[in-house]
Amino acid sequence: MPTRVKICGITRLEDAQLAVELGAAALGFNFYIPSPRYIPPASARKIVMKLPPLLTAVAVFADETEDERVAGVAQGAGVTAVQLHGAQLPPLDRALANFKLIRAVAVTDGFQAESLRELRADAFLLDAYDPKLPGGTGKPFNWSLAREANRFGTIILAGGLTPENVGQAIREVRPFAVDVASGVEAAPGVKDAGKLQAFFREVERADRSIDHAI
Repeated sequence: MPTRVKICGITRLEDAQLAVELGAAALGFNFYIPSPRYIPPASARKIVMKLPPLLTAVAVFADETEDERVAGVAQGAGVTAVQLHGAQLPPLDRALANFKLIRAVAVTDGFQAESLRELRADAFLLDAYDPKLPGGTGKPFNWSLAREANRFGTIILAGGLTPENVGQAIREVRPFAVDVASGVEAAPGVKDAGKLQAFFREVERADRSIDHAI
């Protein structure tokens, strides 16, 4: 199966449209207010309403504890999935029950893939650990720790991915999807068309090399 691509930190319609044209399966909208990629829910909705019907729009949150607030923002933005970062999480069985759940997991040196068995999620986004940031570190981690995680859930690989390293990451981890934000930007929240194109090209190249190796 081809590796899916999620482009995160979308703030502009033109970036969303280019990502879709290149083959993105999902777009992420950041509602973590201190983030430089924050977008107001009403602005996100204007973009989401112009996306193809089968593309997944994801609301990204960090250190949220109130499920009704998360659900309200997600509904207002018109998304169908929520992505939760940080040590604090809201209740998952009430207001958020109607959303697909992507749970971010910070991968430390002592990461044990089987620990994912204890967590509830439709997919796990594996990201680098940073003691000061709940997510969106822009840093890669030891991908060898992530390969085994495929046995325990649907894996989205994140953390410092760029056109230069995404191919190697895919070949090492074989994730369901890869997630990128800063690695394809000209500035925070502003995508670089050339980097986006190169990223998708390298994903396709890695997939072809895997197919030929099988």
